[in-house]
Amino acid sequence: MLAQLLFVLISAAAIWLFARNVKKIRRNILLGKDIDRSDAPAERWKTMAMVALGQSKMMKRPVAGFFHILIYVGFVIINIEVLEIVIDGIFGSHRILSFAGGLYNFLIGSFEVLALGVLSACIIFLIRRNIIHLKRFSGTEMKGWPVSDANYILIAEILLMTAFLTMNAADYKLQALGVSHYVKAGSFPISAALASILPDNITALEVIERVCWWFHIVGIFAFLNYIPYSKHFHILLAFPNTWYSNLNNKGKLTNMASVTNEVKAMLDPSFTPPADATPGRFGAKDVTDLTWVNLMNAYSCTECGRCTSNCPANMTGKLLSPRKIMMDTRDRLEEVGNNIDKHGKDYQDGKTLLGDYITAEELWACTTCNACTESCPVNIDPLSIIVELRRYLVMEESNAPASINNMFGNIENNQAPWKYSPTDRINWINQ
Repeated sequence: MLAQLLFVLISAAAIWLFARNVKKIRRNILLGKDIDRSDAPAERWKTMAMVALGQSKMMKRPVAGFFHILIYVGFVIINIEVLEIVIDGIFGSHRILSFAGGLYNFLIGSFEVLALGVLSACIIFLIRRNIIHLKRFSGTEMKGWPVSDANYILIAEILLMTAFLTMNAADYKLQALGVSHYVKAGSFPISAALASILPDNITALEVIERVCWWFHIVGIFAFLNYIPYSKHFHILLAFPNTWYSNLNNKGKLTNMASVTNEVKAMLDPSFTPPADATPGRFGAKDVTDLTWVNLMNAYSCTECGRCTSNCPANMTGKLLSPRKIMMDTRDRLEEVGNNIDKHGKDYQDGKTLLGDYITAEELWACTTCNACTESCPVNIDPLSIIVELRRYLVMEESNAPASINNMFGNIENNQAPWKYSPTDRINWINQ
């Protein structure tokens, strides 16, 4: 009973802490401006099924895609086994679902094969990051915590899968020895091979099995409460993030309602702006000027670097890294959220996303080609954030490169981006 009580207390504490952290992240995301992404629900469900559930965009890089899908499938299916561990922990039973017979044997065997696959994939990913040093895992933004975070999660998964297989190996051997409470159930294609290296002493086997059992389930609870602080929160956010992704053509930019109303009023003196049309900031200077979808994108970023590795500006040595844009947005949003927790919602720390985190040089390096958005495996849209920050630079600060200011002047004077007079516009026909 003591073990059951301890298990229930640990489970309740883990769930409570996770719910509290998720609530805080949800609060931070909703600091963004409202945007309606409820159109075309059928297409949105299809997009989520293909991109988040089906991992369709991962396979554009087949090697990484294959191993990621292996981890993904293993993570989802092995959690069925966690359900049995939870039931056993609460009621003090052992392999309570073994009544399923042949199906149970098939499932446990499948879990073991997947666990070996997950373990192997994590080792390969560690090698790719720390020995091969793939270029897309480097960059000015990939220092310190982002590097450690990726390694921590891979090592944690290796330890969890090792504990799972070792637990099954000890269980298999205890079943073979006919120890009471260890019912004969399950198929162990992987752990049966590991059983030979374990001792034959029953007491030692029971200790190994129990230690690995507790390590595995407590490790899962710890993992659950780690992911809200990690880039691995995309495990959960990938699904809503793809559902709410932008379904418009990649080259279509949004119009600002305030500017649209001004233009309509100029063209039609009888036009009356909507009653809820309040003047606001042009573009975005801080995270609260972005939409909640932009902020959810920031929390969904996996830091995989596919966006930056496909960015033509970054390829040519420009300062821009779309991954850094998303990471900076998330870091600034976390800072704003922490300030709210400590000082209240009206506290101003004197910092902004534009300037303190992201520079104008980064923004103007963007060609708006949408390569970053197209390559993201969870449909994150860094370009929408870049455009909003550039709008603020132009419309609030009149801070734009000379070439763009020249274009603005030409449009104002010549009604076209070029310096030629409108009356000379068709002279090229005579050449």
